[in-house]
Amino acid sequence: MSLSFRIAFLLFFWVNILFAQEQKNFSAMTLEQCIDHALKNNIQIKQSELNTDLSKVNLTQSQANLLPSLNASASHSYNIGRTIDRFTNQFADAQVLSQNFGLSTDVTLFSGLQNINTIQQNRYTYLASKYDVDKMKNDVALNIATAYLQVLYAMEAVDNSKNQMGITAAQVERTKKLVEAGSVANGTLLDIKAQLAQEELNYTNSQNQLDIAYLSLAQLLNLNSTEGFSIVKPELNVAGQALLDVNPAQVYNSAVTALPEIKSAEFKVKSADKGLDVAWGGLSPRLTFSASYGTGYSGLSQRMVGTPNFLGYGPNGDLTSSGDTVLTPYFSNPEMEKTPFTDQYNNNVNKSFGFFLTVPIFNRFQTKASIDRARIQKWSAQYTVESTKLQVQKNIQQAYADASAGLKKYNATLKAVEAMEESFKYTQQKFDVGMVNTNDYNDAKNKLIKAQSDLLQAKYEFVFKTKVLDFYQGKPLKL
Repeated sequence: MSLSFRIAFLLFFWVNILFAQEQKNFSAMTLEQCIDHALKNNIQIKQSELNTDLSKVNLTQSQANLLPSLNASASHSYNIGRTIDRFTNQFADAQVLSQNFGLSTDVTLFSGLQNINTIQQNRYTYLASKYDVDKMKNDVALNIATAYLQVLYAMEAVDNSKNQMGITAAQVERTKKLVEAGSVANGTLLDIKAQLAQEELNYTNSQNQLDIAYLSLAQLLNLNSTEGFSIVKPELNVAGQALLDVNPAQVYNSAVTALPEIKSAEFKVKSADKGLDVAWGGLSPRLTFSASYGTGYSGLSQRMVGTPNFLGYGPNGDLTSSGDTVLTPYFSNPEMEKTPFTDQYNNNVNKSFGFFLTVPIFNRFQTKASIDRARIQKWSAQYTVESTKLQVQKNIQQAYADASAGLKKYNATLKAVEAMEESFKYTQQKFDVGMVNTNDYNDAKNKLIKAQSDLLQAKYEFVFKTKVLDFYQGKPLKL
């Protein structure tokens, strides 16, 4: 097999894979697929998940604060000039090398239960942040559902405009033949063409609205463009549907126990309550335990080599209490050498441990201010719970009222459309035989178009509001 043939085969292979992948990415998507795609790629959700990760880190750190600390230290330094060596207690004027090594530990034995309460506070904050992520996902899902239904609405509007334009275009052709045959005046043809031009404009506008709706949905999905992007158009049958088998109070009772924003607000109240306990702990005494182990080396440290010779006794200038001269033994100057590293490290070992009690007496009202801030934050969190529940209740009541009104509007408009279709059919028949003029024909046609538009709007208002009510009942968003 030649090299060029191999290259061509590989190119053909990769092109087919990329084309298949592209076709897969741009296949028609259902509402559920759109929501799944958005939940995996939405940046706000990812940022919210990072906040949850930070809360988890804070919780882990507060738990680790119960453990004792352990630190090692080491130093290697030179001193130039007059100083007192800490190991030999001698003055030195030359360069002196010093080394220090140590281990230290400390643990808080009691601090007004601040560490325990901080762990509880961070645990509640972590749980609240997880529910914040769920709320963000719900918001994204609702936005996707809204945009998806808007695309479906625009698609049906395009179909309606196209159908009406087709009817008028057929009427134009028929009228043109009648004009050529001399049966009707040319002005009738011009009026019908004007109606067709208006409907072509309506079709163009509805097509533009469809493009905009697709763009909005694609942007929510973080797609680069709308090219090749389409959605599945399900059958939405509204006729004969009842509103709901539950009332707003029942929907609210389901929502208040399941919605993540309410659970998040409730956990934030618990977190704020523990924050108040932490602040009160600042008034308590603090008991800690500390211990250390250290050693070092000094360049001034020396030791005697061998045994010095005894030279005898002689007065040193001091007198005893009885007035006798004090005699001191004298030795020959001994030979000295630097004390080795190992000997110094063993001889200079220092160990210490102790308990330390700190009792707060006055700290410029800082603890009092912390308690007041924590108390205010707790009240604010409680108000947030009440406000969240109240807003959910309002949303449910509004959605229920809108769904009820939408269903009533749909049923009424459906009857109006059926009547308008019969009326237009009758008007068209009379127009065909010259019994009505173009103004009456166009007026009947425009009324039918208006009724169909109202029916379409009422249909999607009802569908969307019922999906909102399903959402508050914990049902998945699907069509």
